[in-house]
Amino acid sequence: MKKLTVDGNFAAANIAYMFNESAVIYPITPSSPMAEDCDQFVYENKQNIFRNNLVLTQMQSEAGVAGAVHGSLIAGSKTTTFTSSQGLLLMIPNMYKIAGEGLPTVFYVSARSVATHALNIFCDYSDIYACLKTGFNVVCCSNVQEVNDLAIACELASLKSSTPFICFFDGFRTSHELSTIYVTELEDLKKIVSEQDFAE
Repeated sequence: MKKLTVDGNFAAANIAYMFNESAVIYPITPSSPMAEDCDQFVYENKQNIFRNNLVLTQMQSEAGVAGAVHGSLIAGSKTTTFTSSQGLLLMIPNMYKIAGEGLPTVFYVSARSVATHALNIFCDYSDIYACLKTGFNVVCCSNVQEVNDLAIACELASLKSSTPFICFFDGFRTSHELSTIYVTELEDLKKIVSEQDFAE
């Protein structure tokens, strides 16, 4: 591990990139930097646990993202997405299916208030609360180091239990907070992850 000054979005993107074969995205504040960081990793030819680059696909809506993630998981690809607020709510119908079919995935969410009579970009957990009955396990990260550490825990727990997870943290407060943390690298992951984890 090495120390780097990064924000919560980077910490989540770093782990998501290393654990997944593909990511399906649609930009939404404040989670967009996670997809941007993954795109940068692809440009830099960074290798993931599968010894290749993440395949990043942008859809035309969050509903399309949910369908594409579901289809990709059924096809056997380890797939993730990054979202928040109304974007997450549009994924709920597919989330019931993903959980019901026992498909391992982790959705990374920069939690943000759901817009009602007016647009609201500030943090609350109304988007997360709306997903509690979908069958997804929910894990909260309270700082940037926890984003790095608990993202790994979510990915591994999802694989071993064949259940989906939401790994979430405060939109703007944690997602954009710069903090010096121990960042997990691929060589660190290889010490705790085996090919058998992905075969089960």
